[in-house]
Amino acid sequence: MPRTMLTDDAWEILKVLLKESGRVYNKYEHRNTLEGILYRMRTGIQWRDLPSEFGLWNTVYRRFNLWSKKGILQKLFESLASEGDPEWLFLDGSIVKAHQDSSGAAGKQDEAIGKSRGGNSTKIHLAVDSGGLPVYFELSGGQVNDIVHAQSLIINSPQANIVCADKGYDSEAFRAYVEESGADANIPRKRNNKLGNDDMDWCLYRYRHLVENALLRIKRYRAISTRYDKLARNYSSTVALAFMMMWLPMYC
Repeated sequence: MPRTMLTDDAWEILKVLLKESGRVYNKYEHRNTLEGILYRMRTGIQWRDLPSEFGLWNTVYRRFNLWSKKGILQKLFESLASEGDPEWLFLDGSIVKAHQDSSGAAGKQDEAIGKSRGGNSTKIHLAVDSGGLPVYFELSGGQVNDIVHAQSLIINSPQANIVCADKGYDSEAFRAYVEESGADANIPRKRNNKLGNDDMDWCLYRYRHLVENALLRIKRYRAISTRYDKLARNYSSTVALAFMMMWLPMYC
């Protein structure tokens, strides 16, 4: 049997969440199916190469695709992330190279693939809480600037006391928006900004590595560090699954 990722305690938690979604029946084979999806996420193999111990590869893929359409994996992540500690909110973005299998002929559905210096790529825009655990993320083309998704990250994340980010989020309009939302902005200004950084809490800023650590953790999985999924919703579901695996130890 290939190496699996779910403990009995973890599966008991996920089984309840799947049932509460109202869109997944309580079937005994779902654990093995989810293990197959996790195996593919971890190894980055093609679906056809999935070990037979997880069942027929096309059965596992169809269920992944169905759960992706219904937003099931996203809901699992959101349910686990609802217990976050939002006193501090750290923001950042990270580029992922898109494999040629994901960036072929353009279709009508959203793909979130763009052209950057390194070629076809996708960017993950992420917000993490005080403990470095993910609370919300979005996808865009790799060429999109971090500041474009900054307000959306704030809107969809829990209310925080302080929002901390790097110079890529240096915008007086964004700082004003953070203040209007009821939080303090701890974002350094660029060197040519005449206002300076006298208001910066540099001690807190050193903890900004928490969001970078979260992105590095999910990039250990081959299907995350290189994007193989054609559709943005399928890649987003894979990313949500990776973030869900970061949360599970907090409940077990």
